[in-house]
Formats: sequence, structure tokens, C-alpha cells
Amino acid sequence: MTIRVLHVDTERGWRGGERQALWLARELARRGHASVVAARDGEPLLDRARAAGLETIVCAPVSELDVVAAWRLRREIRARGIEIVHAHAAHAVAVCALATTGTDARLVVSRRVDFPLRRNAGTRWKYGRARLIIAISEAVKRVLVASGVQAARIAVAPDGVDLERRVAPLPRATLASLGIRADAPVVVQVAQLVGHKDPVNFARAMAHVQASVPGAQGFLVGDGPLRGEVEAEISRLGLTDLVKLAGYRTDADAILAAADVACLASKEEGMGSVLLDALAFGVPVAATTAGGIPEVIVDGESGLLVPPRNPDALGDAIARLLTDPALSARLRGNARLRAAEFSVERMADRTLDAYARVLAGG
Repeated sequence: MTIRVLHVDTERGWRGGERQALWLARELARRGHASVVAARDGEPLLDRARAAGLETIVCAPVSELDVVAAWRLRREIRARGIEIVHAHAAHAVAVCALATTGTDARLVVSRRVDFPLRRNAGTRWKYGRARLIIAISEAVKRVLVASGVQAARIAVAPDGVDLERRVAPLPRATLASLGIRADAPVVVQVAQLVGHKDPVNFARAMAHVQASVPGAQGFLVGDGPLRGEVEAEISRLGLTDLVKLAGYRTDADAILAAADVACLASKEEGMGSVLLDALAFGVPVAATTAGGIPEVIVDGESGLLVPPRNPDALGDAIARLLTDPALSARLRGNARLRAAEFSVERMADRTLDAYARVLAGG
């Protein structure tokens, strides 16, 4: 059965959610489904969708309830005979709910974070319009149920990782130009500098690492509103030469592939899809048990897990990976096997199952 799907993501920039939307749209098109991407003009998602040969629509709402943007989407939905409208970002849900009103298209919503839904009429309306909510982890599903969503209206389809990518680690000479010494063990966290990713926890963990591995360097790849706070904490800890902020980088994958340890210091996390990249690259992982992370990383088998907001424990885990070659080698060996369980193909299979359920009237 061929399904006509419109993928809508109105976010700016390029983060995990946008990449997952692109990979899903591309895989569905490869399987013969009509897969159209609606995103903001000039943003990476639309540009990359076009480069992948996908059909695209410009969708740039000025607010969540932009009726003009919704009307334009509705016109495209009807003209293209769209059966599933898949809102991939929280800010796209309302405009998609408006756009599908009065059409035969079914609304499916992806939920990528383990934050409770807001308890107000607007949230109840827009999520109530969804025929199904796809949670990227069981942790996200639990939060949705606690927020009042019936479990029967939720399907779980974890994020995927493209195992066919060939990413060369960033050369040490290039890392040196970014402030990373050629002889230093390097710990990389790829994440926005926002509260739930807890970049301050990362900085404090790197301070603790110095007791066991003097000179180990931390590298934060990503930007966000907490940059000033993180810089201040790095300075307070005396780590200015040891923890570097790279900002947003288009070569984040290559930087992660060059890491001795991949870290995710989150205090809340829907799943942590960047950890899938680390597994695919064979990089040992030290992370917290926040949200859906334990659904990706099996403690002691594909990485080391510690409680959130505990920089000493996180620092100890990082130090173990840097000082225990046998442990590090075993985790590297297990990493790609674990990554295969989260392939893009499996993610697409689960999503198509969800679509079929919706189209069958479930």
C-alpha cells in the first residue's frame, strides 16, 4: 500500500528532530511512498530535502495559530491527496491541526521530549486533533500518559540512525585549530546549550575528570541561551584551556567520530539520538539515566550510565573510559551492534505501522 505523507517541521536550524524528519521522509520515498517535506525556506531541512530529491513545500507560520499558513497547507493537502500529515515538531502541531480540519487527512504528531504537556485548552485541542502521537521512547510515552493522553493514542517509534553514512573523524590537526591539543584525550558532547541538556553538569564533570586524567579536554558542540552561564562556570572552575565551546558546527558528526568519549549530561531527555551516532561511530559513551537514555545505552554493555545532576559520578564514568583500555575496547565492539537495533529502516517500519493503524481507523 502506497501512503501519501506530508512531513511538517517549522523549526529553525538543524537539530536531531529535523534530521530524523529528513531521514524518515527519504526512507519512505525510497520505498515508493509519496513523501513531501514542508519546512521554512532557507532552513537546512528544506535545503537538504530538496538536495535529496524530495518534494518540498515552504511553510513559515508567524505563530502557532497562523491561519494563513494553515490555509496554504490545507490547499496543498487537498491538491496532493495527502493521507497523513505528520507534525515532527511541537510548534508545528497547531498549524497542522488547523490545516487538516475539513480534510480527509489524518494528523500524526511526533513527541520528542520528556516534558509534560501544558495543561491548557490550546494544548488539549491541538493534541486532541491528532489521531496518534508517536513517542520516541517509552519514557516519553509515560510522560504523555501522566499528562492525560490515553495510552491507546500513543505509539512508540524510537529514533533511527543512518548506518550507511561514512563519517571520517575530524583530523587532529583540525581539532588543534579549535583549541584541542593533539595529545589530549577528548570528551565530546553534541547538544544545545539549554537547560535540559545540562551543559553545566558537563563542565563540572570535566573538572572532576582532571584528578584521574590531567589534561583531558572537553568539547561542547552546539549553541544556545546558556552559553554565557556555561562560559562563566568553565572560568570559575579554572577550565578555560580544558573545556572548549565550539558553537554550532556543520561538521559535528566528524567531531563526535574523533572523540575518545561521547558524553550526554542531560537532566531530562526524550531519547538522546546523538547517542545513536556515537554508537554507530564506535565511540564509548558516558551519559546520565535521564528520560529515554537507558533505552539506548545498556549500562556496562554499550556505555556507562550515571544519575543526572551528579557531575562527580559522570566524571568518574568518563575517567574509567579514558583509563581502562579493555573496557573502552569492549564498549566500542558492542556499540555498532547496538546501533543496528536503531537503524533508519527499523524506525521507518515502526512509523509505517503507526500510519497503517491510523488509516485503518485505530
